[in-house]
Amino acid sequence: MRSLLKKLSRSLALFIVPALGAFLIRFLYFTNKKVFEAPKDLGEKNFIMACWHGELLMIPYAYLRYRKTPHVKLLISEHFDGNLIAKTLSFFGFETIRGSSTRGGVKALMQSIKELRVGYDLGITPDGPKGPRHKVSDGIIHMAQKAKIPVVLVEIHPQKYWQLRSWDRFVIPKPFGTIRYYISEPITIDGMEFEEARALIQKGLLQHER
Repeated sequence: MRSLLKKLSRSLALFIVPALGAFLIRFLYFTNKKVFEAPKDLGEKNFIMACWHGELLMIPYAYLRYRKTPHVKLLISEHFDGNLIAKTLSFFGFETIRGSSTRGGVKALMQSIKELRVGYDLGITPDGPKGPRHKVSDGIIHMAQKAKIPVVLVEIHPQKYWQLRSWDRFVIPKPFGTIRYYISEPITIDGMEFEEARALIQKGLLQHER
């Protein structure tokens, strides 16, 4: 009985939460002033776009600034929370690859490299799905170097926000403030030493940390 109730509650959540989440993202974006410190364009070549897990909520509009028609797959965990995120982002035309460093990792890594090689952009949170917070995992480096694809680093800092007590200190902008997007030029890490690449990505994603 308990497992049935859990299954029903999750099915209900999957029906309701993603639609509400997509509405919330749009509402918060359009009720805030936006300031972009970002390249005018990122060119036609595909890229890996990375942001911290705690700044994930408003990432769709960083990507849509450069790709009016989405051609991207996001690496999302296979946990139930990942199901909610994947379905929410589908409202923006984003596809997903399911897996993480803790579940389905090798399969997700290989699929990500394959999709990059056929021309998809890729979205990733390098400290997800469960941290440690603001620590770059190996996956993004393997993907970028194996597929020879540049990395674009994104920081998203709202002026006014709520911050959850979760491991990632998840940030939700409040309406009627300012959201600052910091987006890097494409960074090539192909041929770079592994730890050097990790340090470069981590430093880039913390450049404007409060």
